[in-house]
Amino acid sequence: MATSVDAPASPAAVDPLDVSRPELYRDDCWQEPFARLRAEAPVYRCEHSDFGPYWSVSTYRPIVEIESLPDIYSSEAGGIVLADVEPEADVKLPMFIAMDRPKHTGQRRTVAPAFTPSEMARMSADIRRRTAEILDELPVGKGFDWVDRVSIELTTQMLAILFDFPWEDRRKLTFWSDWAGDIELVKTPELRQQRLEHMFECGAYFQNLWNRKIGKEPTPDLISMMIHSNAMSHMDQYEFLGNLILLIVGGNDTTRNSMSAYAWGLNQYPDERAKLEANPDLIPNAVSEIIRWQTPLAHMRRTATQDAELMGQHIREGDKLALWYISANRDESVFGPDADRIVVDRPNARRHLSFGHGIHRCVGARLAELQVGILLEEMAKRRLRVNVTGEPTRVAACFVHGYRSLPAELSRY
Repeated sequence: MATSVDAPASPAAVDPLDVSRPELYRDDCWQEPFARLRAEAPVYRCEHSDFGPYWSVSTYRPIVEIESLPDIYSSEAGGIVLADVEPEADVKLPMFIAMDRPKHTGQRRTVAPAFTPSEMARMSADIRRRTAEILDELPVGKGFDWVDRVSIELTTQMLAILFDFPWEDRRKLTFWSDWAGDIELVKTPELRQQRLEHMFECGAYFQNLWNRKIGKEPTPDLISMMIHSNAMSHMDQYEFLGNLILLIVGGNDTTRNSMSAYAWGLNQYPDERAKLEANPDLIPNAVSEIIRWQTPLAHMRRTATQDAELMGQHIREGDKLALWYISANRDESVFGPDADRIVVDRPNARRHLSFGHGIHRCVGARLAELQVGILLEEMAKRRLRVNVTGEPTRVAACFVHGYRSLPAELSRY
């Protein structure tokens, strides 16, 4: 199937089906090449990209197959993003999402208790109170940046609570998350070094928090859970930092960009917004639909540990595969011909792959859904509507699929 599309004429030519190009996401024009990939070559070998050769996996079924075979398609062998770690230039920061079994299992189990249904119930009143406070401080009929005032503030507050992080310094979490999640930064030695310095600054800050909790009684925050677990209590500094970065980026970027997609996306589909405003009972389903439509992390990478067959294509041991969740969530064979639209009552919205699938499915998925759902409920309670007043500034990268800013104003309906 990969040979059914035209390859670039020479290594210097841009492959129109290289969907790792940052401008596709900066300019929000990624939909067309992915539609072509899904139709013509759902498992496509891209020979020339800024990240080297890789397989693009763009439809729902093969992504689920890969995620269901973690011993054949490894998260640990090459990491979880298209960018390769260069041993001489980078420091490896192990994290459990980029580990294979059995180590992945033990470390995931350590943090999982922070995201159980009982913990969600315990935290929901506080999330609702903080959401209400932020919304009540927003001007009605006056412009502001939705990303900064709502999306970033709500998710950063939540992260500060999860880590028992000093409240006055909570925006440091946003800063570190932005540096950690930007895949484009690996392309120059200078930016790699700058990024590493910020990551070590993050690690030093958290090491102080860790040291203060050693020997203390367990508390319901992630650092205390790590300290009091067999799987994570003896991590070295790099593994500690790697797992911190995973939890910061996972907790920040996914929820933050789904909250921004709520404002931007429903503005693009006013008929669906009106349907939701008229029927708040649709909010739980609309949350799943918004997360599907946005897909806050565009891809995850896997590396083949052995030769394998995938939809008629021969995958060789060591090959890099990009699992494009952003495309699978628009797969017409699963979500129908209107998959590019937001449909707040879409019957199968919860089938989305934004949280991944299998053993690496996002451990904080419930918390992300809870935060976005409470935001929509509190907006509905106040009969507030977000009116977008200009184009968003988007993240120019193929990993975090998100928004830097979104000019908006509120009105009442």
